Amino acid sequence: MLNICGCLVQTNPAETAAVIAAIEATEGGEVHAHEKGRIVVTIEDTETQRASDQIMALHQIPGVLGVTLTYHHFEELEDEPAPTNS
Repeated sequence: MLNICGCLVQTNPAETAAVIAAIEATEGGEVHAHEKGRIVVTIEDTETQRASDQIMALHQIPGVLGVTLTYHHFEELEDEPAPTNS
């Protein structure tokens, strides 16, 4: 399953570079743009962590003032087996 979330991360502007580094060091996290303490980020599910858990972890990065979910997309991938009802 493909699960992608787009978020706006608001930071203390003096700590934006450190927040960007922490996000980019996170598997499934990617920074797309930033300006004046606002960072546009996408988060994807990984093998070990759901995107929702990663978003909650963003709140714990020093310098983060808030995280807003702005976009959510999920879909079944064609090569995945269909779930079975047992």
